[in-house]
Amino acid sequence: MRHTSIGVLAALGAFAGLPASAADADLNTLREEIAQMKKSYEQRIEALEKRLVLAESTSSQAKAAAEKATTQTARTGDGRASGFNPEIGLNLQGALTRTTLDPARWTMQGFVPPGEPDEIGPPRRRGFTARETELTVSANVDPNFRGYLNLALTPGNTVELEEAYFQTLGLGAGLTLKGGRFLSGIGYQNEFHPHAWDFADAPLAYTAFVGNKLTTEGVQVKWLAPTETFLELGLEGGRDNSFPGGGRNKGGTGIGAAFAHIGGDVGVSNTWRAGLSYIATRPDARRYEGVDAAGLATTVSFAGNSRTAVADFVWKWAPNGNATERNLKLQGEYFRRTEDGSLMCAERDTSGACGGAAGLTDSYRSAQSGYYLQGVYQFMPRWRVGYRHDRLDSGTPGFGPTLVATDLPQLAPHKPTRNTVMVDYASSEFARLRFQVARDTSRGPGRADHQVWLQYVMSLGAHGAHKF
Repeated sequence: MRHTSIGVLAALGAFAGLPASAADADLNTLREEIAQMKKSYEQRIEALEKRLVLAESTSSQAKAAAEKATTQTARTGDGRASGFNPEIGLNLQGALTRTTLDPARWTMQGFVPPGEPDEIGPPRRRGFTARETELTVSANVDPNFRGYLNLALTPGNTVELEEAYFQTLGLGAGLTLKGGRFLSGIGYQNEFHPHAWDFADAPLAYTAFVGNKLTTEGVQVKWLAPTETFLELGLEGGRDNSFPGGGRNKGGTGIGAAFAHIGGDVGVSNTWRAGLSYIATRPDARRYEGVDAAGLATTVSFAGNSRTAVADFVWKWAPNGNATERNLKLQGEYFRRTEDGSLMCAERDTSGACGGAAGLTDSYRSAQSGYYLQGVYQFMPRWRVGYRHDRLDSGTPGFGPTLVATDLPQLAPHKPTRNTVMVDYASSEFARLRFQVARDTSRGPGRADHQVWLQYVMSLGAHGAHKF
């Protein structure tokens, strides 16, 4: 009985162990299948990665070969392709003008004439005048630099190199470096070319203090702060061969300028910008032609220090930020200049106040100021109306013991004013017609000049966006 029970128990144990052994076999089979699938996927991924590397390498080689071929084609000039693809634009300007006083004899009483007659101030002839026409060429030199060229055909039928400079791209830290000949960053309107002005002529303050525009031949460093509020700081240094400098033929930096601009938004409809600028130069023999108290022709030159401070402010409004239908632009700038040094005048006739060809030299000092305020309102699509008020104060010049104020009538004190109204129509962003009238008293007391302009401005080819 006992032996029978033991045998039965042994048989039951054997049967109980059969399912466990089968389960272990199934698990082993699953593990092997998973391992094989994993190995297969790893091999496939490795193969795909190799194909990707090969494809990228082939693409890079093809791109390099294409760039090399394009460069070689451009250099050989075989006419099949060109690697030089600049932006080229042409701005045409002209005006039909009428003035009540002789435009050829225009001068600004109380202020040193700032430049060539055909380039400064109102039109120098009645009837049709082709104003400054500009040809611009610009392109990226490489990923680090951009080049810009602007040639201007002046009313005097001369070609002027207005701008020719390089500018860095992606210098980092908000810095930009510009070198060559360029419009200075001082003030607000100075960096705008004439075709982008809101009136046909420059404000009197720009004419009197910088000869319509201040051009720098040198280097500019500009820093844009990484803040939500717009903040821009800039420094410039270069030659001072243009007004208010001039005549200096020495090494080193002859003119220096510094400027700071800040701005921001007020809601979604208003934007503003304000700035301060400072210009320092040392003109040497800065000359102008005039007459003495007896009406004899004289040559007057100044050497010394010239310092100019500028404050500017701009406010723009457009409903909900959309300037297409309606917009308003208010703009104003204030200039103050002080000069001290020596003044020399000479003339052919020995009976004049300047002592003949040998000339007389005396000390000279002056403090002059001026401003303009203007508003331009687009009351419906394509149509704008604007008003500008100019006012200057020449101050009373100070001379030494040799000369007196009456010896040089050009520098006699005066407070010029001008009031201008314009209306213009833009058939597109590339074409504008403008009608403008002004009453100008800059020639002197009791000599008001009534001016009428009918101007056209046309832009052809590539045309970059204007500054704020």
